[in-house]
Amino acid sequence: MSDVPVYDSAARPPAAIEELLEAWRYRNLIMEFIRRDIVTRYKRSALGVVWTMLNPLGTMLIMMVVFYQLFHVTTPKYPIYVLVGLIVWNFFAQSTGAAPQTLLWSHTLVHKVYMPRTVFALVAVGGGIVNLLLSFVPLALVMLVLKIPPTMPLLFVPIAIVLLCMFTLGVGLLLSAVVAFFPDVLDIYSILLTAWLYVSAIFYPYDIIPISYRWWFFNLNPIYHLVLLFRDPLYYGNWPSPGHIATATFVSVTTLVAGWIIFARRADELAYRI
Repeated sequence: MSDVPVYDSAARPPAAIEELLEAWRYRNLIMEFIRRDIVTRYKRSALGVVWTMLNPLGTMLIMMVVFYQLFHVTTPKYPIYVLVGLIVWNFFAQSTGAAPQTLLWSHTLVHKVYMPRTVFALVAVGGGIVNLLLSFVPLALVMLVLKIPPTMPLLFVPIAIVLLCMFTLGVGLLLSAVVAFFPDVLDIYSILLTAWLYVSAIFYPYDIIPISYRWWFFNLNPIYHLVLLFRDPLYYGNWPSPGHIATATFVSVTTLVAGWIIFARRADELAYRI
């Protein structure tokens, strides 16, 4: 009998580490959920994944009609400027909104089957990554039409994607942890997203904001710094500045670690809350 393993709850690793190990152990399930969501999303669509590419392109055209006369003088090749910002924003907004929604919609599964609760946020961000990569196709076409040549700083884009995903996953986990206890927060978040969009210089140039407001609008705005990591190589053709890289890295890592720890500490309670 001495060889029989004995479960000791006191010997469990910290919740965040345990959740990380379990997420890795269930990585095949996560990939299957991502594949299922993508197939389900486009199964009955005549255009399929083309919609993912048309979405930012259509929004860009609307922005062009509304704002082109205002900003085209101070912002050359304005369509690229807008499209880069929209691609980043759409990924962040859609993925962070989908993370808690996926958790709430899967309450029956949570009650019946064990799996690490972080699966749902990882699936939301994983599906968003697929859409993000597809969104670069219309961006490349517009850059080709406007004769913007590829430059060496484009090599930084994969790093920018990783930092964006880290920040998005962190926010998605934080939001999921709160929404599981207070579902109304999800409706409040959708309103906050609209306000956040308008203070992130997605469709207008940075310098139209009065100097006295820029520190509040941009220095404290993590999305602005992440958007710059994409705009610098894709729009300006420059390497991002060390300051912006450091700020975006710090914010992304801190948000992910905080979101993972807070969510993992509440993971055991989720089955009783949703």
